[in-house]
Amino acid sequence: MTQTAANRPVRTRIAPSPTGFPHVGTAYIALFNLAFAKANGGEFILRIEDTDQSRSTEQSEKMILDALRWVGLDWAEGPDNGGPHAPYRQSERSDIYKKYAQELLDKGHAFRCFCTPEELDEMRKEQIARGENPHYDGRYANFPKEESDKLAAEGKPFVIRMKVPTEGVCKVQDMLRGEVEIPWEQVDMQVLLKTDGLPTYHLANVVDDHLMEITHVIRGEEWLNSAPKHQLLYEYFGWEMPVLCHMPLLRNPDKSKLSKRKNPTSITYYRDAGVLPEALLNYLGRMGYSMPDDKEIFTLDEMIESFDITRVSLGGPIFDIEKLNWLNGEWLRALTPEQLKNKILDWANDSDKLTAIAAAIQPRIHLLSDAVNWGGFYFQNLPNITAESFEHKSLTAEQIMEILQIATWKLEALPEWTEENIFAILKGLSGAMDIKLRDMMAPFFITIAGSTSSTPVMNSMYIIGADMTLTRLRYAVEVLGGLGKKKLKKLEKTAADMPDFLAAE
Repeated sequence: MTQTAANRPVRTRIAPSPTGFPHVGTAYIALFNLAFAKANGGEFILRIEDTDQSRSTEQSEKMILDALRWVGLDWAEGPDNGGPHAPYRQSERSDIYKKYAQELLDKGHAFRCFCTPEELDEMRKEQIARGENPHYDGRYANFPKEESDKLAAEGKPFVIRMKVPTEGVCKVQDMLRGEVEIPWEQVDMQVLLKTDGLPTYHLANVVDDHLMEITHVIRGEEWLNSAPKHQLLYEYFGWEMPVLCHMPLLRNPDKSKLSKRKNPTSITYYRDAGVLPEALLNYLGRMGYSMPDDKEIFTLDEMIESFDITRVSLGGPIFDIEKLNWLNGEWLRALTPEQLKNKILDWANDSDKLTAIAAAIQPRIHLLSDAVNWGGFYFQNLPNITAESFEHKSLTAEQIMEILQIATWKLEALPEWTEENIFAILKGLSGAMDIKLRDMMAPFFITIAGSTSSTPVMNSMYIIGADMTLTRLRYAVEVLGGLGKKKLKKLEKTAADMPDFLAAE
């Protein structure tokens, strides 16, 4: 069994933020953490990083846990099944972080910063004007303790920042990259504790990993530049640092970072589209990794049995939906007809969804067989549509793309996916764009159902869910020709200037 220098059993973790849909990148990193832990006789745990209270939601947390379990991943400890290191939600551990932030203050490794947001903005503007990279200039780093204590006692708002060297190079060891050198001048004096008393990722990550006895931190390479801060915090606290391993990021076919604008990124989208969980996990296991015998189709148990993290390639793995669909087809064809029948029934057998669909089509059918025509689009991946499908008597293709794109942004920011919220967004958008609601809704019928003869579209959007709705909206924009970068940037400003449609309700 692989162990650390302190001869501790291997423990790895995943720490998703419940601020949106469950991302395939989360499952990818979780898979490699689980495989590494299990291959070395250790444990894999899950904790929720919900310190961003303005964006974190219970709905998102549930979606993430459900999606990870659906795909075939499980954890020994977590917010849903407890464990010896509870609580596993960072929002429930704020007193712990305050204690350790105070320890850093007392040791002189951190300081209070009383800068206002306006002062920080002005600081960054001046640095950019001088051709410098924006960074905190350390103006409170050596502020006298007595004056700092006095301002804090008077109630002046502050954050706690860590002290960071300004010269020299930090050397970080990485399992895949060996020794990585990062100049200290590139490392900002990180905020550790925000004005609301909640920690940033950096403090919470280090404290929790130590207290939860994490031995190996396997995470995305976007965190590599933060490694010096984390290494320094371990030194400040006098703790042994976990072994670091930064995985290559998933990429779109054009090599750009995987993003929902170019690829569906939510696990639940692939579930609803009819991808088998075994196939999705198999595909993620192939992302930058090769089995010793180079086999392409393998189970989680087979991956764990022969797992060697040094077989991970640092080249950005390409997440290609066509290849995923091919692999899924191979899994489907390996089933017996009886097994395939059961898979189809399991996939379609969402009782609440079926009841909602039945209610929507009931006024429109005369025979049970009519349900296929009226209800088929609820189970589709993407409707069969062309640019001509959107021809409208009073809206141009350009206007329709603008409507659909702004609706996408507004809908993906919803705190909760309800029919009432969907209605508020589309009605508000109609008013903001000065387009009659009836005219504006026509493109949504085509986008969601592939036809203007359909069940009520806002209800349909609610039933098929956020992931599938947003995927169909993005697909419709592409079918219509897509929007260029300049147009998107201008449209983003237009959308940002619109009022809060939910507040208007």
